[in-house]
Amino acid sequence: MEPRFFNRELSWIEFNARVLHQGLRKELPLMERLQFLSIVTSNFDEFFQVRVASVKRMMADSPDAVDISGLTPEMVLHQISARAHQVIRAQHDCLKNDILPALAAKNLVYVKPDDFSDQQNDYAQNLFRNEIFPLLTPLRTDTEIFPNINNLALYAAFLLKPISGIRNANQELKGGEESPRISLVQIPSCIPQVVWLPSEKGKKQFALTEEIITQYGTQLFPGFAVDETMILKVARDADFAVDEESGRNFIHEMEKILVQRKSSFAVRMTCNSTSQTIMKFLMEKLELKDEDVYLVEDLIDPSVLMELRNTDEGAKMSFPEWKNFYPADLPHDEPYWDILKQHDVLLHVPYESYDPVIKFISDAADDKDVLAIKMTLYRTGRDSPIISALERAARNGKQVIVLVELKARFDEERNIAWANELENAGVTVIYGLVNLKVHAKILMVMRRESDTIRRYAHLATGNYNPKTARLYSDLSLFTSNYEIVNDATQFFNLVTGYSTLQNMKQLGMAPVTLKTRLLAMIQREIDRSDPEHPGLIMAKMNSLTHQEVIEALYKASQAGVQVMLNIRGICMLVPGVKGLSENIKVVSIVDRYLEHSRIFYFQNSGSPELYLSSADWMSRNLDRRIELMFPILDRNVFKEVHGILSTYFEDNTNAQYLSENGIWQPVERKKDEKEMRAQEILYKKYRRRAESSAKTPKIDFEVRRKN
Repeated sequence: MEPRFFNRELSWIEFNARVLHQGLRKELPLMERLQFLSIVTSNFDEFFQVRVASVKRMMADSPDAVDISGLTPEMVLHQISARAHQVIRAQHDCLKNDILPALAAKNLVYVKPDDFSDQQNDYAQNLFRNEIFPLLTPLRTDTEIFPNINNLALYAAFLLKPISGIRNANQELKGGEESPRISLVQIPSCIPQVVWLPSEKGKKQFALTEEIITQYGTQLFPGFAVDETMILKVARDADFAVDEESGRNFIHEMEKILVQRKSSFAVRMTCNSTSQTIMKFLMEKLELKDEDVYLVEDLIDPSVLMELRNTDEGAKMSFPEWKNFYPADLPHDEPYWDILKQHDVLLHVPYESYDPVIKFISDAADDKDVLAIKMTLYRTGRDSPIISALERAARNGKQVIVLVELKARFDEERNIAWANELENAGVTVIYGLVNLKVHAKILMVMRRESDTIRRYAHLATGNYNPKTARLYSDLSLFTSNYEIVNDATQFFNLVTGYSTLQNMKQLGMAPVTLKTRLLAMIQREIDRSDPEHPGLIMAKMNSLTHQEVIEALYKASQAGVQVMLNIRGICMLVPGVKGLSENIKVVSIVDRYLEHSRIFYFQNSGSPELYLSSADWMSRNLDRRIELMFPILDRNVFKEVHGILSTYFEDNTNAQYLSENGIWQPVERKKDEKEMRAQEILYKKYRRRAESSAKTPKIDFEVRRKN
């Protein structure tokens, strides 16, 4: 019997395999390929900390439980290990046998310590002695309490033996008994991991700090010789849940979670294969099995080599620069209020600049007629101008309400700091909701205009983070539409105070109405579809895992509705199965920008509807988070968003399609078919628009007034 659902974790690994596929493509620039290899590593780090840790815990608690893909936790772990090992082997094989030789051919040469020239050896020894040695702290492992190996920190391990005839303090401490003498040294993260060496003319040669430490680390152990060394990194469980009922102590409970994350149970060890003795010793101490250990050659983390991008040679091996453009519909020098009273404005980053969002908040902070600002913050980034604008607004006497989601995983510490800073500036900070993450992206400004209060809103598919807005593809909407801003007012009243949910006319809100509306729209498509006029659903999102939604899409397919899905990451739906999902097609795009927008289109028998959302079609988004889905009502913006969505289904360069057996395969370009690369098409569209706008003369109207 064909499976009705793919396993979530295995589907995620296939997403990482698609990222790796980009790194393997020889036609791409070298530094971009290296970037994709680095993303594979960081993705796996998070995957093991969160998802694999969760499965391991499930195996301990409910070993016989079977998920909707028909697998037990033990079966999932075995298949994760098998496939993850395949992907990581391919990643490091590409790094060693392709990327590094290609970099050397471009005169960026990686040199291992054994191959140092005399001059390089002298240089590296002096560097170690003067700048690295003082920062190192060797830790004994034969103590009663095994030293903690910090989560995702890089370590050098040394297997030691006493130099014959030299009496040492360790022997005296241990009473002379024989045991493996293994010491751990954390690699300092505060110093560059790439060391530039004295080089031959015309070349730039480099080594890695971790290998310099293992090469000259004998100096850390007077009286001992180093028998073997190993570089390692341990991923630990980070899937902690904070006590939601802790009330006033919630921040304290969050801080405890951050501490626990550093020393929780080990999930995976990545190491090189230079010492079986050290590896087996650490496996025993960390309670890891063979399938939890990932052996690699040379570099543990390819991302350290991204420093090479800063060289003249590296810059030439990157994608051509794509500048972003200021939206033609918005003025550079004036506030947006008058424009937004006339029509909605779409913003598409990173093709368009994120500056309008910053300007919108900044203008509101400084405008004497603005009375209040309300917004949600999930991930904001460091040194955020948005935070500065909110603080300035509060100091200017405006009411500023900010809902900061502290439970944004791996950003908890930063969000706690932002929350404290905002409160010190006079901002009213709401620390999320009990048992629900607030993942909605919404900003509202209240402004006094001609004896009335007018409201303006900004709703987005991505976070209020100017830095990720240069890397993530997201859509957002500026609007003063009465029904939308009225719904937005209800939303903030609900999440910040005591309020029952009123009937929202335009916004769908999870976990209350969003899923119900989605299912109703899918059912409507079924009801209005016939063989002559089949229904159509087009959707773009990050992941699809929600069982009810998948079942509804299967039902739609069986009713003849054409379902087109563009899914960046996890897809548990099985497409193309006769009698079940033969009318469903699933594609995915991995390119220079991370696809992050969520767009949903329903044909609705000739009266189409189009929505943007902060939510993927996942259980956590639709059932356990505060999310928003908002409609595109402006005719011109509707046409724009529909065109963007359609473009993603035309890609025949970076797109892959999902087959019914779970294998992703590149979309093949047909003979004589024009090359279509969605992100490049979009970039060129915005560039043409900016060029056209620059050529259009600005007309200023001077009003004649009576003196």
